[in-house]
Amino acid sequence: MNIALIGSGGREHALCRKLKVSKEISNIFCIPGNAGTAKISINLNIDFLNFKLLLKTLKSHKIQLVIVGPEEPLVRGIVNFLEKNNIKVFGPNKFASQLEGSKAFMKNICKKYNIPTANFKICKNREDFENSINKFKLPIVVKADGLAAGKGVVICQNKKKAFEISNQIFKGKFKSSNKVVLEEFLEGEEASYFLIVDKNSFVRFGTAQDHKKVFEKEKGPNTGGMGAYSPAPIINKELERKIIERIVKPTLKSLKDKKQFYRGFLYVGLMIKDKNPYLIEYNVRMGDPECQVILPRLKTDLLKIVNYSLKNRLNKINLSWENKKCMTIVLCSKGYPGNYSKGKIINIKKFKDKKDLFIMHAGTNKINKNITSNGGRVLNIVGKGQNFNQIRKKIIKLIKKINWKDGFYRKDIGWRVIKKL
Repeated sequence: MNIALIGSGGREHALCRKLKVSKEISNIFCIPGNAGTAKISINLNIDFLNFKLLLKTLKSHKIQLVIVGPEEPLVRGIVNFLEKNNIKVFGPNKFASQLEGSKAFMKNICKKYNIPTANFKICKNREDFENSINKFKLPIVVKADGLAAGKGVVICQNKKKAFEISNQIFKGKFKSSNKVVLEEFLEGEEASYFLIVDKNSFVRFGTAQDHKKVFEKEKGPNTGGMGAYSPAPIINKELERKIIERIVKPTLKSLKDKKQFYRGFLYVGLMIKDKNPYLIEYNVRMGDPECQVILPRLKTDLLKIVNYSLKNRLNKINLSWENKKCMTIVLCSKGYPGNYSKGKIINIKKFKDKKDLFIMHAGTNKINKNITSNGGRVLNIVGKGQNFNQIRKKIIKLIKKINWKDGFYRKDIGWRVIKKL
């Protein structure tokens, strides 16, 4: 069968690599893809947010299944559109995608269904904000309601900063946001828990810990993610039981109560405090870079899992995983997450992927046989092994060999687990 994969980041390269080994797939089309996916699939450089053009492209290439990588097309309703036009698609519909597309939507579900989360107030305008801020202790978390590419959450140490950030959101800094969510600051340890869900059931799809801050020692602004590792040791069986019973099941029930349902990858962003999970956020797709450390450990055919979800038979499948740890460090363009240059040549032709050390492309392009940068997060260097410290050392060794003068990376990815070794 022919499959289309929507997206162009490291997550999509990871998905493409895993789908490539499936014997049921004839061709993978990545829309638009990157220089990494171009090696193992057919890149189609079209605007996937132009749904009519996308449909025409899918039909011309006889594509039978679409897997959606990023959040924006999901939130805009790509699943509803493709299903209406009789194309199979893996991902949540527009209603369910509000779990990520609107923090206010997600928080209201938490309130109604007693899901543990930080205390919050939804502010529709500046007056709401001024009337609410004094009800919170400092520091305070200010969030854009809608999608903000990982940059819509700011931990404010003082009220002046909180007012500044909220004003930017109210004035339209993020096109998808006209509301601000004020939130209590929770101290603890962040972790990510993943599921694949269908109409009736779900299967556990691994754990990971991301590193959001741009600089070492968790300094600087938030990013889309500077590196990750899997599994996350903090999520043991008892904590997992709490996550399922207190957070996942009530959320899925909330959708069913509205005659809706969820299908696709579901990313549960958590804060772990006193051995209890609190919901920080939902993502309605695989995380990036968490996907790049979870999929390399998966032994089960990914297409088989997707098909079981589409047939609402996930309760009949058992997933198999490698007994190895996995880590990625993101090589970024200098200036990220602020202003950065594109089109910088990266000399990686001489580096051949090995079984337990390989490169996944994110913001890359291929121009005149050269690999060039095409985004803020450019490459994911991924390693597997039995020891996180040793994995990190071999990743950093490879990054030093690549020696990309226009890039930078965090050298302390995995500090939580490596410190505890």
